[in-house]
Amino acid sequence: MEKSLLVLAAGMGSRYGGLKQLDAFGPNGETIIDYSIYDAIRAGFNKVVFVIRKHFREDFESYFKNRIGDRIEMVFVEQELDKIPSGYKIHPDREKPWGTAHAVLMGAEVIEGPFAVINADDYYGQESYAALIDYFENGQKENEFSVVSYLLKNTLSEHGTVNRGVCYKDGEDYLTKIVETLKISRNEEGQICYPDGDAESNLSEDTLVSMNMFGFTPQYFELADSYFKSFLSEHGEELKSEFFIPLSLDKMIKAGEAKVKVITSPSKWFGVTYKDDKPFVMEKIQALIDAGVYPEKLWD
Repeated sequence: MEKSLLVLAAGMGSRYGGLKQLDAFGPNGETIIDYSIYDAIRAGFNKVVFVIRKHFREDFESYFKNRIGDRIEMVFVEQELDKIPSGYKIHPDREKPWGTAHAVLMGAEVIEGPFAVINADDYYGQESYAALIDYFENGQKENEFSVVSYLLKNTLSEHGTVNRGVCYKDGEDYLTKIVETLKISRNEEGQICYPDGDAESNLSEDTLVSMNMFGFTPQYFELADSYFKSFLSEHGEELKSEFFIPLSLDKMIKAGEAKVKVITSPSKWFGVTYKDDKPFVMEKIQALIDAGVYPEKLWD
């Protein structure tokens, strides 16, 4: 059975200050994506689909083909502003594509079996990939997807705010709703909070959040495409509106079209949102190498 890893790598890294997808974090120039793919192969994934932008495709494709070779099948698809269904008007000054759920739709023509979705700039831990493979092979039911969740306190940055999908689940560990929550940080009192209109709302340390690691089947493409068309009808002429994965899932859950299993990962997440996050991530990767989780030279 084909089991694909879809890597969301089209982001520009505006807060980071550069193309962080190809920035080096390992001792021999390894990117975070290198470690993600290494973990995915080890868990049992046999195909990786990169969602990228046209203007850096040549450099991106060359980098990964040279490093990874034929260890896993690789496919590259492009997310661009104009890759939308015909007949919808868009703002003439808009520059960015339509967000993460739009990016996932770019894989519809090249993915045939169950697939995981990850961000290019997040480290999820080897247990997370193993948990998704186990779910695909032993737990997944018809009309069912999954989300890998982490404790909010383990996903913050010391250098600025972060955006997280806050997960709410029932007693059987099925998602009841997922809310894309923006600009989360600790306030001066140490409380985790986010702006809520003119006020400030708090979140607990152990709030379960999505880091954009999901387990889908191709059914997701059909459902999300329908909601994307509705999104374009309502927001297509806005300058910066985005169609997020949590938004699409929340609509599917409310409509009774799909159930989403919440898988809580024991892995420690880390990632790079800001340039100042880089030394911390490099330190974490070196610690994993020292502990024997990864070889010093990843692909040798």
